[in-house]
Amino acid sequence: MERWHTCGEAWIGLMRHVWTTGVAGLDDRGPVIEAPPRLFEIASLGWDDPIVRAYGDAEAVARYTAKFTRTDVVPPFKYSYGARLRDALGVDQVDWVIELLRSRPWTKSGWISLTVPGERQDAVPCLAALAFRVRSSRVSMTATFRSQNAYTSYLNYLPLRAVQLEVAGAVGLPAGTMRVFVDVPHVYIADTGAVTAVLARTAMRSVA
Repeated sequence: MERWHTCGEAWIGLMRHVWTTGVAGLDDRGPVIEAPPRLFEIASLGWDDPIVRAYGDAEAVARYTAKFTRTDVVPPFKYSYGARLRDALGVDQVDWVIELLRSRPWTKSGWISLTVPGERQDAVPCLAALAFRVRSSRVSMTATFRSQNAYTSYLNYLPLRAVQLEVAGAVGLPAGTMRVFVDVPHVYIADTGAVTAVLARTAMRSVA
């Protein structure tokens, strides 16, 4: 399993994985480069990440943060992660997992599903589930994505870290690493110019 120190490094690593191993595919939004599944860990995440600050999309930060914190659907998205986390069939799933970890810190059942059986086929969320575990006196979290656009992946990881920190703080423990599994990592053909530009610039930066 890959282990990255920062969110920015994980972002570059996932884009490079798609770029070097991907094949042509198709998505509702158009043609893509689609790569094999990827599992990795990220040790440190924050909006002050130097790679994210240098090459990320500052204007998109507010939209993606709202997607995770608001319960209404924020355009152009088709669903709200905030609603699925805080009001899934009337259940605040974040509170539910906090109480579970408080009462049974050894549990392997700290699992939150963000999908709903029989929902609209064009609105199935990319983030399918979150799993929380207390191990070595830290709260680790695994995010499972059925599919993920590698070019914008960091915009999901950073709000997810806030969820992990909330759970860890409520349990009274520090947050551990964040583990990410992406079943279908991809890049849209329309974004390939931007992706190659970021990969080239970060490669030159590392050499320098």
